[in-house]
Amino acid sequence: MTHSSKPISPLRQRMIEDMTMRKLSPRTQGTYIRVVANFTRFLTRSPDTADAEDLRRYQLHLVEQGVSSTSINANITGLKLFFESTLDRPEVMRKMRHIYEPRRLPEILSIEEVTRLLQAAGSLKYQAALSVAYGAGLRASEIVHLNVTDIDSDSDRMNLRVEQGKGKRDRHAMLSPGLLKILRAWWRDGQAKRKWRPCGGLCPGQNPVSPLSTRQRGRRFHLARNAAEIDKRVSLHSLRHAFATHLLEQGEDIRVIQVLLGHKRLESTAHYTQVATKLLREITGPLETLKLEPPG
Repeated sequence: MTHSSKPISPLRQRMIEDMTMRKLSPRTQGTYIRVVANFTRFLTRSPDTADAEDLRRYQLHLVEQGVSSTSINANITGLKLFFESTLDRPEVMRKMRHIYEPRRLPEILSIEEVTRLLQAAGSLKYQAALSVAYGAGLRASEIVHLNVTDIDSDSDRMNLRVEQGKGKRDRHAMLSPGLLKILRAWWRDGQAKRKWRPCGGLCPGQNPVSPLSTRQRGRRFHLARNAAEIDKRVSLHSLRHAFATHLLEQGEDIRVIQVLLGHKRLESTAHYTQVATKLLREITGPLETLKLEPPG
């Protein structure tokens, strides 16, 4: 994690040590440090002098400023770590309340829309990245950290090794012949143009040593979406949603899909049954069993 060159206060240093003990990622550590810094600016004094009423006022301030529920909950989590672990003052958090976020159904891309999107990727590299998202159901962070050595194309195995995915768990993802064909085409093209480095990442950024950045990934996806003339509110993660939904509609067992997605709980995978419209169309409703004629 990158910190400012100015001296770090003992309070911040202790919080960093507390987060390091928990093996929080550098990105999470940076987020929580900013949370406490923003609270300090609101308080206009040292955060270790705050009481429960100060924190209550801060949450009300965030709500009045129109901050999203997701961001407010992230603020509460960061402040909770600071006050409960770093300061050992858990009672200060008693008036803070996490906000319930209604779970919304994602918009699902059809097979035809996915086809147009992949064809509009603009280059072999981006087509390969998008194809891995849809063909293997990987998350964006898992795609950019996928290495060439993680591709096992042995005919008896045919899988992608995902190291330290969400929840810091390793797993194997599927590698279909069609996806392997795209990856091999990208491999040949990348070698010809010297875009690959030995044992390098599958999706290098402008500097081959570094993976694609979050900004690059999002920008390229939306360029492809616009070129494919898709109006749905979708993101790169929507290809993972489409992967799971289309497998379910093809009759694949939901527990197999759970393993492929790397879900810890079956309930997370079962969410896709609510968006698998093909399954709904194939169900015979109870009204169909009635011999009912419309009046007149």
